Amino acid sequence: MTDDEATAAAAADHAVTEGTTTDDAVISLLVVDDHPVVRDGLRGMFESAPGFRVLGEAAGGAEALQRAAVLDPDVILMDLRMPGGSGVDAIRELTRRGARAKVLVLTTYDTDSDTLPAIEAGATGYLLKDAPRDELFTAVRAAAQGRTVLSPAVASRLVSAVRAPKTPGGEPLSAREREVLALVARGTSNKEIARELFISEATVKTHLTHLYAKLGVNDRAAAVATAYDRGILG
Repeated sequence: MTDDEATAAAAADHAVTEGTTTDDAVISLLVVDDHPVVRDGLRGMFESAPGFRVLGEAAGGAEALQRAAVLDPDVILMDLRMPGGSGVDAIRELTRRGARAKVLVLTTYDTDSDTLPAIEAGATGYLLKDAPRDELFTAVRAAAQGRTVLSPAVASRLVSAVRAPKTPGGEPLSAREREVLALVARGTSNKEIARELFISEATVKTHLTHLYAKLGVNDRAAAVATAYDRGILG
């Protein structure tokens, strides 16, 4: 059987039992991660536990959108930084489409520029990959019911972001702008920032233009100095 045939068969079989997810229902999953060993590990872990079924896998955001449309899983386990399309972009598009699936981010990244955009894009929960097995199972069950699940580290970052100092005009720097600014403060070039954040150099320049305007400055050095002076960079 080809991969496409297997995908179609899984989707058809899932459609027979589709309905409102309850504590006793089997929760169907789509695993999205660019590392095969991680996908294999998650598949093995969930398929060996009662109450879960892995319908398929994807190696990037673009493939995740295709698989989600066909498989219609209850929950999507989504990594964020992937060469085949970012997880945040995929979450945003799933939200725009009104997808039934709940997205639980499962990643190693817990910076403000990762957590805030993912939640704003529509993720139901956010866990780090060092989460214990039972915690992950509980989180998936909660996400399937639409309940928000956040790891303690992520919850703390979200609270800190809400309390972050604002610029004099009252408009706060976005999570991504703060991330770019922090890298600028380390002396990182636009090219290096783009590589670090998995974005284009043009996007880096756009973020710089926006944060310059918010800080009332015209260059990198002034932006860093002003940010330290106002407590935006600590």
